[in-house]
Amino acid sequence: MNTLIRFKNVAPLFVIALSLVTATATTTDVVFSFAEDDGEYADTDLETDSAGNIYGTTVLGGNHGSGTVFQLSPTPNGWVQSVLYSFAGGVDGGEPYKGVSIDGQGNLYGTAVTGGSGSCEGGCGVVYKLTNSGGTWTQTVIHAFTGGNDGSGPGSRVTVDQSGNLYGMTPTGGTYGAGTIYKIHPSGSSWNFRVIHTFTGGADGASGSAGRMLLSHGQLYGAVTAGGIYGAGLVFERTAACSVLLRVNSMEPLTMEAKTALALFTSCLPGKPASGTRE
Repeated sequence: MNTLIRFKNVAPLFVIALSLVTATATTTDVVFSFAEDDGEYADTDLETDSAGNIYGTTVLGGNHGSGTVFQLSPTPNGWVQSVLYSFAGGVDGGEPYKGVSIDGQGNLYGTAVTGGSGSCEGGCGVVYKLTNSGGTWTQTVIHAFTGGNDGSGPGSRVTVDQSGNLYGMTPTGGTYGAGTIYKIHPSGSSWNFRVIHTFTGGADGASGSAGRMLLSHGQLYGAVTAGGIYGAGLVFERTAACSVLLRVNSMEPLTMEAKTALALFTSCLPGKPASGTRE
């Protein structure tokens, strides 16, 4: 009887303690609430830098109503929001989905679904770069999609490798109209764009807008929302399959032909340094 009484007295305390733990675990603090000038419809992934700043995009709102890139900075008094760029919806792009990616120098890269140029109504979208100089952010379009073989309407983040190459997908356009996988390679002050896969809409998938691709050990992994064996989308792996053998005399300088081959070899390897065999 004494044992039963003790159990009855302890049980309510256990229930109260469990309720307190549950309540604490579900507490959420609002960091920032958007108003129209700050941006609207934040369909974005979030990116952070080494200082703890958070970056993202809004599809709408801003000075021109065509979306923003924003920064949230931690301070002793809470988080401070800054609009780094407001899209005008023209040649600079518009409706940036899914946020930005950051490189080792703190530059930001992203895509915008509309604007730019091309045959699409309202523009076929762009890939852009934001550079910070003394607290002033400058936007540069590094590729404007045409709606042709290069694709159109990019709606996912780009992947940045250690060499500064960018990789991304489009949900539409390309040879079969089912989207593309592309690579953008920095070359001095310019950028070289290349389609590395065109979706057919069949077993290889279609509509590459499911999210940012993962780059691991020289291989790209991504997902598409349609196509595949069952027509319900798929996850893919793209393995770097480029190789070149440079057969030159080791005592002579590389010819222009050999240099060109080595450059092509380098450009087709995602995230891998240049290499080759010299005999």
